[in-house]
Amino acid sequence: MAASAVAICAAQEEEEDVTILRFPKEFEKVDTLFMSEVSLLLEHRKAKNPNDGDDSAVSELSEVFTKTLEYTQRFSRFKNRESVQAVRGRLNQQQDPELHKFEMAQLANLCPDTAEEGRSLIPSLEGRLDDVELQELLDDLQTHKDHQG
Repeated sequence: MAASAVAICAAQEEEEDVTILRFPKEFEKVDTLFMSEVSLLLEHRKAKNPNDGDDSAVSELSEVFTKTLEYTQRFSRFKNRESVQAVRGRLNQQQDPELHKFEMAQLANLCPDTAEEGRSLIPSLEGRLDDVELQELLDDLQTHKDHQG
């Protein structure tokens, strides 16, 4: 009985918790993409390989692909490659503390307007960046969003 209680406690300790940046082991060595980056990749793929076949498997895949592309286009905050690269660069420049890859993706995907909104949407930012530093970062992201071609 005691062994099962220890196993349960160990499992609970290893549970994911994004508020403290604890993720499953599968996610430790993978990169995150912004919604805008996924959209650009899908647009490139679509331009490279237009759907010419009438095969039902291709049509089904094509429907999923099309819906995914539409979703990413709708929710992408940054619409062109230059903006996406500038945002990725700005987020990678953040030091002391360095942003976690999850936080970077969430900031780019959600684009909160204020530091308070950012902390509300991304709880792991709490206590890591002061209000001024976080607001400057958010203002930089907004500038890239506003000045897209």
